[in-house]
Amino acid sequence: QVRLVESGGGLVQAGGSLRLSCAASAISRINVMGWHRQAPGKQRELVAVSSSGGTTNYADSVKGRFTISRDNAKNTVYLQMNSLKPEDTAVYYCYLAQVGVQAWGQGTQVTVSS
Repeated sequence: QVRLVESGGGLVQAGGSLRLSCAASAISRINVMGWHRQAPGKQRELVAVSSSGGTTNYADSVKGRFTISRDNAKNTVYLQMNSLKPEDTAVYYCYLAQVGVQAWGQGTQVTVSS
């Protein structure tokens, strides 16, 4: 059974940085992993995704500030978040998609104070 374990959320001032990590278990070699977020009163939205083949995609709102990376040997995906803004405040969810499976992590809170 696929399992995703997130870490790295927290409270940071505007302009600061945070790094999220998501370790996956029981996954296939070919997959897409990434991050979505959900702010209070808003729908969950894609932040960044990365395929096992190396393709990445970002939401326009985070381009140039966030970087997704992965260590396939460790089945781990990272999200480096720089120049954080108060509007980045949300619960961030790790995401995995592979043949026959979609999975979500439990979520980690990111709060950016102004």
